[in-house]
Amino acid sequence: MRLWAHRGCSQRYPENTLLAFEKAAAVKNLTGIELDIQFTKDGELVVIHDERVDRTTEGFGFVKDYTLAEIKALHIYAGSNPTQSVPTMDEVFDLLEQRLKTGMKLNIELKNSIFPYPGMESKIVELVHKRGLQDAVVYSSFYAKSLEQLQKLDPEAELGILDSKVSDCLYKSKGECGAKALHPYWKEIDLTAEQLQGYTVRAWMGGHLYPEKPTGTKLDFAPLEAQGVTDLILNEPEAYLD
Repeated sequence: MRLWAHRGCSQRYPENTLLAFEKAAAVKNLTGIELDIQFTKDGELVVIHDERVDRTTEGFGFVKDYTLAEIKALHIYAGSNPTQSVPTMDEVFDLLEQRLKTGMKLNIELKNSIFPYPGMESKIVELVHKRGLQDAVVYSSFYAKSLEQLQKLDPEAELGILDSKVSDCLYKSKGECGAKALHPYWKEIDLTAEQLQGYTVRAWMGGHLYPEKPTGTKLDFAPLEAQGVTDLILNEPEAYLD
């Protein structure tokens, strides 16, 4: 089973922060890191999961209504570690570029199924190509039309379609989105391994994020492998790999 860090090491550190990504990059044998991008009011790519800033910062309202300067002024509490801020995609690449050029992968989820963020696809593809990181990046989205745009911008790009059920991922992939990988919720594998044969199936976990305490329990990967899951996007991959 190939393991990814969900929003970085998001069980022990605040999700989608440079701190969580730094800790993930140090985990031996980690396949990659998953993160989420959105646009600020002034068209800058920032790394944050929710469409609103309320849950992870002291701010209030939608990411799209903040300028970059305004969103960077917000704080993300990190316990005994230095307080974090919402990172830009450039800052994440500055941090991870060398690891990405030496084997680690980055799953960039475009958070555009609620707000479509026109131009996001071209901006992230341009940035990835400028850094020479095409081979290290997987793009994913719940919004199939966004993946269609990505495929037109970069026909060689690796694409993953998101949904809750793996059957819905497979259905979407049969359209024009160009996705060769399926990204379902790990508890919604409703097809057989035979039906999923030939697909990369990256199942994602939810919930139980920092500052909630780790449960100390570990998943048994064998049943998921038997269902055709090839990769797991975990909040605490370091518990399995360190």
